[in-house]
Amino acid sequence: MNKKDTHAFVNQLLVYTLVMICFSGSIGLGTVWLRHQISITANNTKQLEQRIVEAERHLSELNTQITAEQSIDVLARRNSEWKLGLVLPKEPQVVRVSDSPERRLASRNNAEVFAAEAAATAAPVRFRLVNR
Repeated sequence: MNKKDTHAFVNQLLVYTLVMICFSGSIGLGTVWLRHQISITANNTKQLEQRIVEAERHLSELNTQITAEQSIDVLARRNSEWKLGLVLPKEPQVVRVSDSPERRLASRNNAEVFAAEAAATAAPVRFRLVNR
């Protein structure tokens, strides 16, 4: 019987040792997998940042080209090259409105109403102080 107890203890120790080795191995494997996923995500982020920088640079170049093409000299040259017969505007095409557009349009639309009311009103009443 003494021999069986020793074998049972060794068997239990061997099973617990194998369980601990498998558990430690799975934790190590999980850690390696997690670090690999972090590395992949970091690489994808770096590639996206490079694509964003490239797109911003491309947009900047396009804006520069558009600005160059919209200059008056280039437009006049294209007009003469392509024989379009266009002329420069004599007065400004953009008019800035300083007051509220809603009020301005309302006063324009209701000008007749207010003019009729102003004509129909009586003269103002004046009070005089009389000394007795």
